[in-house]
Amino acid sequence: MREHKNFWDRNAGRYDRFMRKDRAAYEEMYAMIRPVVKAKTVLELATGTGLIAKNIVNAAAHIEATDASAEMILEAKRDNQSAKLHFSVQDMFRLPYADKSFDVVIVSNALHIVPQPEKALAEIRRVLKDDGVLIAPTFTHAGNSFTGKVRAFFMKLAGFPLHSRWTSEEYLRFLRQNGWAVRKSVDLNASFPLTYAECVKMEV
Repeated sequence: MREHKNFWDRNAGRYDRFMRKDRAAYEEMYAMIRPVVKAKTVLELATGTGLIAKNIVNAAAHIEATDASAEMILEAKRDNQSAKLHFSVQDMFRLPYADKSFDVVIVSNALHIVPQPEKALAEIRRVLKDDGVLIAPTFTHAGNSFTGKVRAFFMKLAGFPLHSRWTSEEYLRFLRQNGWAVRKSVDLNASFPLTYAECVKMEV
C-alpha cells in the first residue's frame, strides 16, 4: 500500500484539475447522492480532496471524510467551509469507528485501485448500520473505448494503481458476490465509463 499512498501524495495538488473534465458526470452524481444522505450521518472513504463531501455536505447531518493520503487530506481541509464536515487520514481496511456507526458509506472510484477490495467491503459492512446505504461509484475500465484504453495505458505508465478492471456488469456482480444488493445503478458518461451503484446489505 506504501507505493499506492505515495502516488496520491505526489498528485494531491493536481487532482482537482485532473477531475475537472468529468464535472458534468460528477454533478449528475451529486444530484443522485444528496437525497440519499439527507439528514444522515455519512462516512466517505478515499475522499481525495473532498470533492464529493463538499458538494453534498449541506444535505447531510454530518460527514466523516477520510483518505489514506495525508497530502490529499491537507488539500481537502484547505477550503472546508462546513462545521458538519470533518477530514482525517484513515486506512479503509482498518477503520477506527464502532460497528454500525453510519447511515451511509460512500466509496467513490476506489474499489478498483486497492488490492483486495472485498476486504474493504467487509469493513464497510461492519461500520454501516443494518438499514444503511452503500454508495460506490467506480470507473469500470474494462468498458473503455479505444481512447480510454490509450489514456489508461499512459496513466499506468505514470504509476496510477489499477488493481481491478471491471465492465459495469462485472462490477455489479462483484458487489452482489460480496453481500450487497444493488438497488440502483446508472452508467455515467465520463473520461472512463463510470458506474454509479447504490447498495444495501443482503440478508445473510
